[in-house]
Amino acid sequence: MAWIILAVVAIIVIIVIIVIALYNGLVQARIKVDNAWSQIDVQLQRRFDLIPNFVETVKGYMAHESETFEKIAELRTSWANAESVSEKASLDGELSNALKTIMAVSESYPDLKANQNFSELSEELRNTENKISFARQFYNDSVTIYNTKLEVFPSNLIAKMFNFKARDLFEAESAEARKNVKVDFSK
Repeated sequence: MAWIILAVVAIIVIIVIIVIALYNGLVQARIKVDNAWSQIDVQLQRRFDLIPNFVETVKGYMAHESETFEKIAELRTSWANAESVSEKASLDGELSNALKTIMAVSESYPDLKANQNFSELSEELRNTENKISFARQFYNDSVTIYNTKLEVFPSNLIAKMFNFKARDLFEAESAEARKNVKVDFSK
């Protein structure tokens, strides 16, 4: 009789250890996703902080691009108010498009390209764009691992028990962002 009680206790202890391990794995994956998102957020904020100086440098040379500058200002405001990953991803895509337009149009302004401030800011923006790209990839990898843990057995049972929710992937590519940048020098 003592052996049976000991076996039942051992099984219960093993089950509790497995539940704890699965729960902790889910918590760690969720924290990794949160960290990955904050890395994207930091880089996006860095880009938005660079943009006013960049726009001011370019404005004097590209006065007819005021529509693009207004769009960038609107996007900065909208981004500051956005709360969800999908909202920020959408705004990020639109901003990237606007910046590509400015960079493409700047090619026709030799004085602007020779401006040291423009060159430095362009380089900073390029470096930041690369960091954003890597941060997005890390975030999506982290979300994929986390969401997979929410779906596979037996961790899916623990996830449901403790109300873990799936996270959205960062999908910045909108229909607008997939189009080629239109450059019109006739204005």
